[in-house]
Amino acid sequence: MKKPDIRILASQHLSTLDKDWEALIAAVGTCLHQAKPEREPYEALVRTVAYQQIHARAAEAILGRLLALHPEKLWPTPEALLSMDDATLRACGFSARKTTTLKAIAAGAVSGLVPSRAQAEQMPEEELIARLTQLPGIGRWTVEMLLIYTLERIDIFPVDDFGVREGYRLLKKLDQQPNRKSMHEIGLQCSPYRTIAAWYLWRASELLNTKKK
Repeated sequence: MKKPDIRILASQHLSTLDKDWEALIAAVGTCLHQAKPEREPYEALVRTVAYQQIHARAAEAILGRLLALHPEKLWPTPEALLSMDDATLRACGFSARKTTTLKAIAAGAVSGLVPSRAQAEQMPEEELIARLTQLPGIGRWTVEMLLIYTLERIDIFPVDDFGVREGYRLLKKLDQQPNRKSMHEIGLQCSPYRTIAAWYLWRASELLNTKKK
């Protein structure tokens, strides 16, 4: 017997929260959230750092230049990344701060601080967040993206994410974004499908921007 799509179950659950959620899900349509479960946490963290605070296309170009430095464009091992001098990484487009973070991630992968995917899958969310935020330049949001897109956790609500907070503000027609505590309480209402709720709130933010244009 075929298992029901978790995204459909989540959408149905969120639609029952109130009329605003029901309208948002009807407007956006089917949830298209896709994880990247084939990646190791080391690679996923490096990729997420590349995307921090810049446009997605710029981040993709930076990662493309990094891959071009390696034979057959294979993802560089932690040892290979550690052996690269800072100037080479800066030439790819990484800032000085991000270069420091990349080296710390690679060193963490070598030492075992950054777990393998198999190890990470067995770890509770808060334990993994506490472990990885020891790395310079790695905050809670970065680890939450790892949990969502690499480890396929379905009940993660990144309360510090601007798009999630803005999406909720638009959903409820608020003058200001809710604070962190309020967003945490809002997320609890969406459990056990907080990841899907975040996905729909990201779409709410995009819908407004599209209408403005």
